[in-house]
Amino acid sequence: MTTSAQLRLLSDLKAIEVEPPEGCSASPLSEDNLFVWGASILGPVETPWEGGIFQLRVTFSEHYPDKPPRVRFVSECFHPNVYSDGTLCLDIIQDSWSPCHNICSILTSIQSLLTDPNCASPANPEAAQLYTTNRKEFNRKVRRIAQKSVEIPAARRLRRAAVVAAAAGGGGGSGIKLAGVGSSVPEKFLTNDDLAQLVDTSDEWIISRTGIKKRHILSEGESLGSHAAAASRRALEMAGVAAEEVELVIMATSSPDDLFGSATTVQAAIGATGAAAFDLTAACSGFVMGLVTGAQYIKAGTYKTVLVIGADALSRYIDWRDRGTCILFGDGCGAVVLRAQEGSCGLLGIDMHSDGNGMRHLNCAFAGEPMKPLSSGDASKQGAYNNLHMNGQEVFKFAVRAVPTVIEAALADAGMEKQQIDWLVMHQANMRIMSSAADRLGVPPERVVSNLSQYGNTSAASIPLALDEAVRRGDIKPGEVLAMAGFGAGLSWASAIVRWG
Repeated sequence: MTTSAQLRLLSDLKAIEVEPPEGCSASPLSEDNLFVWGASILGPVETPWEGGIFQLRVTFSEHYPDKPPRVRFVSECFHPNVYSDGTLCLDIIQDSWSPCHNICSILTSIQSLLTDPNCASPANPEAAQLYTTNRKEFNRKVRRIAQKSVEIPAARRLRRAAVVAAAAGGGGGSGIKLAGVGSSVPEKFLTNDDLAQLVDTSDEWIISRTGIKKRHILSEGESLGSHAAAASRRALEMAGVAAEEVELVIMATSSPDDLFGSATTVQAAIGATGAAAFDLTAACSGFVMGLVTGAQYIKAGTYKTVLVIGADALSRYIDWRDRGTCILFGDGCGAVVLRAQEGSCGLLGIDMHSDGNGMRHLNCAFAGEPMKPLSSGDASKQGAYNNLHMNGQEVFKFAVRAVPTVIEAALADAGMEKQQIDWLVMHQANMRIMSSAADRLGVPPERVVSNLSQYGNTSAASIPLALDEAVRRGDIKPGEVLAMAGFGAGLSWASAIVRWG
């Protein structure tokens, strides 16, 4: 039997899914327990908290909403109104509680409290005194905590450092070389003027908001796998590697030609007959995550040659009547060959994150209907997916906060500074996102690799596609340090600091 508290919590869950507060997300930690929720709050922009992602635990009782929930910061939080154990001291979940409050109003109040603390009766006297008497030092501590909130745990960093050290010194692992890159896109393309015939838009409107001029899309009967194979052959040729030498194929894609994956068809097409092959689905973060995955197999000594492919054809899932999405996406493929090498390691540092609470902002959900009763004699039902859905405003805000932060964390993992970045190679989603990240990292525009104007957002393909063009132009040279970053559906975001060649 569903209790009144459970009914209210279900109502709260629906409310935050339909209209989440800006920069906040929350949901039950388990489908079997509505009373314990996980929540996250993004640090407010243009404050010392900016760039932080703060995790909270919200515990409700059977007396909710007559009694307030208990709220505790899981992330470290140095604040006048947060006790040392993370417990929050906030009026609306104490003396000023009212049953009219819900999870949305609670999170909004917490977000406001971050920048407007109550120092009259502090939970953390040290933080209150510092806030009152030395705001500059308080802000410095908060900025450091905001940065730590998105860094990998120290234990994980030490384990990674040990692996990298072993690889560099020959102590049981292998170094990694990014040996070759290749790409392939369909011949067919749509210009902004073409799209202006379909939806209410213009070339000027699209360029000013995205930086995109055209996008390539698959023609009828054309396969994603054929372009993935073409990109792979070009990468193998640059690396001077025969297909028979490839031991593992990882294909990062969200739009395979077959539900069961496309990596095996590419493996067969290029003649890598002895290689294992599998797909990896992480949307626009997929290539970076695939690169990291492939590198671990080499570091462990399992394989010596790994082919990592980023490929997507999201044109298959676009509603060409939706101006918010049809102007953005294109199809394409890119591939990189990873090889074991003695000495230095080409993968210098990584940082990866996911937040399933943000899936509602960017998704392509299954839309198949339930199977007909067996008694009808027809128990089959063809599956299908909805068109791609994106809340552009929320995704943009997420990206401009997450991308610089994840790159900074990957640099910290590598023991490097921003000034050591030679090239910024980001997911090609939106020119304003890339410019914002470059500004924060102090990377000049001429050191940002971009081909967004010619291809649009090609999802998992965008980083290797941009990398291929920059290498073949001679811009990126062997030994240079690249800061890669992917971000997108999941929500997911990841960065890898690599040395090319």
